[in-house]
Amino acid sequence: MSQPFQPHLSEIKVRGYHLDLYGHVNNARYLEFLEEARWGFTETYGSLEAFTEAGLAFVIVNININYRRAALMGEQLVIETAMQKIGSRSAVIHQEVKLKGTDTIVAEADVTFVVFSQKAGGAVAMENEVRAMFEALPAWPAKV
Repeated sequence: MSQPFQPHLSEIKVRGYHLDLYGHVNNARYLEFLEEARWGFTETYGSLEAFTEAGLAFVIVNININYRRAALMGEQLVIETAMQKIGSRSAVIHQEVKLKGTDTIVAEADVTFVVFSQKAGGAVAMENEVRAMFEALPAWPAKV
């Protein structure tokens, strides 16, 4: 019997400095929230030190965000993070920002990244050990 899907969870409380003139979280702040959650995801499931020692780095090449509901001062947000898909040269992490304790989606994002090699001077193929590392991470269930 397989384990139930469990994305990585990060929590953020909406503070006054996150807000714009309209009293809700500014769209640019979501990039910071999502990045913080990806750092937590990486720290929980990966070894940034090993990646760095190998001369490799994650490079974000595209972020697509859908805003579903305004987040307001004092609200608790939970960011769910997991792998979406792994291609031959890039991969996608899917993230959902929800109101804590609910299924209400505030925002969701697909973050496409490549693995950059300092030695090669560019992106490298997602194969062998690199691919195996990403395949071992929690992944969203396939959509039918």
